[in-house]
Amino acid sequence: MTLDRAQGLAESARALAAGEVTSRRLVERALARIAATQDSLNAFRIVREEAALAEADAADRELARGERRALLGVPVAVKDDMDVAGEPTAFGCPGDHPPVAEDGEAVRRLRAAGAVIVGKTNTCELGQWPFTEGPAFGDTRNPWHHGHSPGGSSGGSAAAVAAGLVPAALGSDGAGSVRIPAAWTHLVGVKPQRGRVSTWPRGESFHGITVNGTLARTVADAALLLDAASGNHDLDPHRPAAIDASAAVGRDPGRLRIALSLKPPFTAVPARLDPEVRVRVVELAGKLADLGHHVEEADPPYGQIGLTFLPRATAGVAERVAEAPFPALLDRRTHGSARLGRLLGGAPLRAARRAEAALHRRIGAFFTSYDVVLAPTTAAPPPLIGAMLHLSGFATDRAMIAACPYAWPWNVLGWPGVNVPAGFTPGGLPVGAQLLGPADSEPLLLSLAAQLEAELRWHERWPKPLVADSPAV
Repeated sequence: MTLDRAQGLAESARALAAGEVTSRRLVERALARIAATQDSLNAFRIVREEAALAEADAADRELARGERRALLGVPVAVKDDMDVAGEPTAFGCPGDHPPVAEDGEAVRRLRAAGAVIVGKTNTCELGQWPFTEGPAFGDTRNPWHHGHSPGGSSGGSAAAVAAGLVPAALGSDGAGSVRIPAAWTHLVGVKPQRGRVSTWPRGESFHGITVNGTLARTVADAALLLDAASGNHDLDPHRPAAIDASAAVGRDPGRLRIALSLKPPFTAVPARLDPEVRVRVVELAGKLADLGHHVEEADPPYGQIGLTFLPRATAGVAERVAEAPFPALLDRRTHGSARLGRLLGGAPLRAARRAEAALHRRIGAFFTSYDVVLAPTTAAPPPLIGAMLHLSGFATDRAMIAACPYAWPWNVLGWPGVNVPAGFTPGGLPVGAQLLGPADSEPLLLSLAAQLEAELRWHERWPKPLVADSPAV
């Protein structure tokens, strides 16, 4: 029989507060959907069935007492690079990893908002690739077409939300790892300003290029989860001023100057924009023009920005490999990246970090002429399952750059970006476009994304229904 799908995040919170449903009921339904699809979608590495039900019962007692918190009793998921007390954090790696003692700061804040963490979603090994496959957990599949990948590295979170298993989920984005799977599963994916959502117990993740972000079907839900997860640990090195993301969703963005940027940034190997993706992004630019915005083609002055990305990424991999409890089980490509990271982890890494200020000045000057950049999120539609899994390190890098050359510069800059659904290829595969802004521009990007959503109604389109062998809970 067909399973139900998760209500939206805001709607779930409203229904709980109004007494229309219990947290236990919502969590039971989420767990049933996860169980029914684990063999097909394989979105979760860990399902917290017993713990989540206990947390739901506690939330129901609070609700019965009249207590209210932003997400009290709402089931959500987090990516398996985030610490959840009592659970292992394998981050896509093989082996029987030990449980951690404490929640990471982002998870702690979700709990403080009342959310129930139903599980930890699959991610590729150390979040390195735009697919979510590996010997540690198998293949995570795209709800829109099971023969294709949902992307990565937050592919489990994207698959879970796109299929309606949970209303929203946290992911992390080090080179597009929230925005890419959001694009390939027809979701809103928010990569916030560096430091907006804490990565503690790491003050910086992958030397500052990786941030935690949100995936949801609507802009309002992505903003609500962002507000709940935002904030800092006392020892965080990056502490941007607080924003109200949810308030921005209903705000008129005004008439904006939008740069349509179709040229891939600097890459060491060729990257070409697939014509089917280009058509969808150009159509989205036309919709923005119809809404009254001034849209023209222009590319940010990226220069040799790629040279500053590689040392930070590979040195981060080297650090994670050094900490891994089972290094012998790691992918050969992971060890190759770690070797390069050890070479680049000294003077080249320091130079890459110093270059960020100059990049901020040069690319920041572009935003005196434009308010927002509209760019493809990826150069290609979702790849087939297995297309990159068994390639050599060099071949993986080539395939990855060819498919995903657009997202990573904003990780170097540490600035916000929002993927919005841009439609489908003629074959029915989702593609996306990203709205990019300067420092602290999440409110502007979210208000523009919400304006687009009101016109395009992308959240009303779902993948084919989930089917269970037994009745839904």
